[in-house]
Amino acid sequence: MIATQAKLVYQLNKYYSERCQTRKAAIAKTIREVCKVVSDVLKEVEVQEPRFISSLSEIEARFEGMEVIAPNEFEVVLYLNQMGVFNFVDDGSLPGCAVLKLSDGRKRSMSLWVEFITASGYLSARKIRSRFQTLVAQAVDKCSYRDVVKMVADTSEVKLRIRERYVVQITPAFKCTGIWPRSAAQWPMPHIPWPGPNRVAEVKAEGFNLLSKECYSLTGKQSSAESDAWVLQFSEAENRLLMAGCRKRCLSVLKTLRDRHLELPGQPLNNYHMKTLLLYECEKHPRETDWDESCLGDRLNGILLQLISCLQCRRCPHYFLPNLDLFQGKPHSALEAAAKQTWRLAREILTNAKSLDKL
Repeated sequence: MIATQAKLVYQLNKYYSERCQTRKAAIAKTIREVCKVVSDVLKEVEVQEPRFISSLSEIEARFEGMEVIAPNEFEVVLYLNQMGVFNFVDDGSLPGCAVLKLSDGRKRSMSLWVEFITASGYLSARKIRSRFQTLVAQAVDKCSYRDVVKMVADTSEVKLRIRERYVVQITPAFKCTGIWPRSAAQWPMPHIPWPGPNRVAEVKAEGFNLLSKECYSLTGKQSSAESDAWVLQFSEAENRLLMAGCRKRCLSVLKTLRDRHLELPGQPLNNYHMKTLLLYECEKHPRETDWDESCLGDRLNGILLQLISCLQCRRCPHYFLPNLDLFQGKPHSALEAAAKQTWRLAREILTNAKSLDKL
């Protein structure tokens, strides 16, 4: 048993250094290329409208606010200034979303975003995005990369296609630090010892983002409050939770396996599903010794089996917002195909560690 486990860990480490590191290097190169173009477009936007200041910055060879959705698909979060005169309201009526409401009607004129406030006093995510989309379309025509970049049509999102190879979504957002959403109040579960009180305090202080983007839990429902709503996002908090032990290495292996074997019609699985299931695995194995490098194979198998279960039940709850189902709107046939393919993958890794050489 121990020999089998050691073999699997050896093969996984080899897989990490050969496949995962190659993937990382290729994505890092793409990010540099993509960020050059996006920075140039955002510089033009800023000239036209100083309220949209680019927050895309490189820190220690990493671009802050840049999320990798897939090797050719990215999201840049553009942080807006000054949310001051609004109250954050998440009463659970819009899963995964919240609204920003003027704290006092008389403060309307004090807001930097005055023309995007609705008659009922909400700061409209949709109106801000619509204005931003117009500005980006104009900037694309003026920027020095106009030959290689164009807007993606037929969407209310702000998306650029670069060199016909990459798609980058640029999402206006507010950073909310020092507060924690009511809809995530059940975290952490009182009976689960992970991640411990100090880390919990750090994560909650890190806060979350409010993004102006289509909320998939609202697709088809279009009351005005819903189209004005902002989407909750916890990427910094999640990254902080995955810092110790072999967690990041485990995520890297999962992403690489997804890119190579689970890129399926209907797009049932993305990297965020992998990250979410890894967070649940951390709760199931709360001791740091469970995340020693020698346990990498066990953790990976646990996550793949959990993934199969979620795909078969057609439900994958968001880690911080369990009322939000990350599989919502995914075609059942796509989830079924993903379950079968994940099972083939898990069986191969479980029964023959050497199969990683081919995966």
